[in-house]
This record gives sequence, structure tokens and C-alpha cells, in this order.
Amino acid sequence: MEFPTAYIRLRLGAEDAHYGGGLVAGAKQLEIIGDLITELAMRYDGDEGLFRAYSSVEFLHPLYAGDWIEARGRIVSVGNTSRTCEFEIWKVGGARPDISDSAAEFLDEPILTCRAVGTTVVPKDRQRFPH
Repeated sequence: MEFPTAYIRLRLGAEDAHYGGGLVAGAKQLEIIGDLITELAMRYDGDEGLFRAYSSVEFLHPLYAGDWIEARGRIVSVGNTSRTCEFEIWKVGGARPDISDSAAEFLDEPILTCRAVGTTVVPKDRQRFPH
């Protein structure tokens, strides 16, 4: 059986910067992963589920206001009520203030910024789709 995948592409704005130099806190990436795992539960079970736990989170590269990212998630295993999911967030573009205040470009090679594994739980009585 093929399990669902989810995908988000967005630009991080000035409102996402938390630290000096426009640095975005890692918590923003976890928020995005939360949206992905909710979508995965909705696609698989017809319910938002409840994010239970992370088994691993790695922050691999910093993100800044103005960066463009792609976030991907997929269910990799399913139990009675649990769904284990893997996530990656990639920087795909960003601002180029060294050129001008409005310069931006997409990267030739995306940069992996975060990798995580987490589990969501959907109680049996909330699972609307047969599996």
C-alpha cells in the first residue's frame, strides 16, 4: 500500500525572524512540520489526529527571513492508531541583499535545513477511512 505524502512551499518573512540578522528560530520549522503531519493524518484517516512525539529532529542549516523553503512529509509506517512520518525541509531560494535590497534567486542545489521523524495518533473511533 502506498501511504500519503504532503508538501508545502513558502517564503519566510520578516515576521518569522526571531534572532539578530533575520535568523529564523528552529521552532518555525517545527510549526511547518506540524502542518504537514496534520495533512497526512487528514489524507490517511479523515481526521487531524494528535501529534504525539518526535523521535528525532535535526537542524542542519540556518534559515533567514526572505528564504524560500519546501517542506515534505510522508507516512512511513502505520499501527492501530499511530502513524510514523518522516519530514524534510529544504531551502530552495532566498534574498540577495549583497546585490540589492530587492534581489532574490532560487538555488541551483537546494539545501537540507531540517530532518525529523514524528508520530501522530488517530483514535480508532476517529478513523473515517477503511484501511
